[in-house]
Amino acid sequence: MRALRLAGCDGHAGVRTALRLNVALTGAAVQWSRGATLKSAIERSGYRQDQSAALHLTGSAQALKAALSQRLCASLTDPSMVDAGIYFLRSDDVWIVVATPFATPPPSDAASVAIEVLRLVNAARAEAQHCGRTVLAAAPPLQLNELLNHAALEHAQDMLRYGYFEHAGHDGSSPAQRVEAAGYRYSIIGENLASGPQTSREAVQGWMSSPGHCQNIMDPRFAELGVAYAASGSGEPRIYWAQEFAAAR
Repeated sequence: MRALRLAGCDGHAGVRTALRLNVALTGAAVQWSRGATLKSAIERSGYRQDQSAALHLTGSAQALKAALSQRLCASLTDPSMVDAGIYFLRSDDVWIVVATPFATPPPSDAASVAIEVLRLVNAARAEAQHCGRTVLAAAPPLQLNELLNHAALEHAQDMLRYGYFEHAGHDGSSPAQRVEAAGYRYSIIGENLASGPQTSREAVQGWMSSPGHCQNIMDPRFAELGVAYAASGSGEPRIYWAQEFAAAR
């Protein structure tokens, strides 16, 4: 598996990111071999995945190499797929699971993550951008605002706590109401949300790829920004992001 990952296979270029054996995923491979679905086997193992792929094969070592090259190559050459679990029931019967871990920034990184999101947003605003079919001119840089950060965090945590993904809070609150409750007196307000991205760059790239979110980022009327995220520490892997855009009254 490591040799194929490095050399590449089936038209996929090789990658140098190491593939490591993971005890939890090996446990998942055992559960899978005993009849559990792959999803439930991974959940039971305690491994928190972002994505996974698997292969079960009965046959010779040569057949295994061919199967890995043809059926698991895309996953083996995916740099994000860094963990593997392997279980041999017999010398010719093997279950293999490869996965990308769910690895989000810890709450202690909130300040540095907000600064990085601000940097990426301002880099986008520094140039004209295509937001869908609309071309928007460059806009002045934004500044972080702690009150807006607080409003963003409140909503990200609320979405995580109550398991929803909407601009309206579980109590029916609007972005404007949450910003006002944080103590920020605004003249204009906007909000971007995301669910799933595990890094600042992924979150901003996703927003820039969506015309409506991109338009918020490029809106020259906004002067300040709040950024926050909230991620589950156990159970189902979930992460929510919130951006609050505003100009003071």
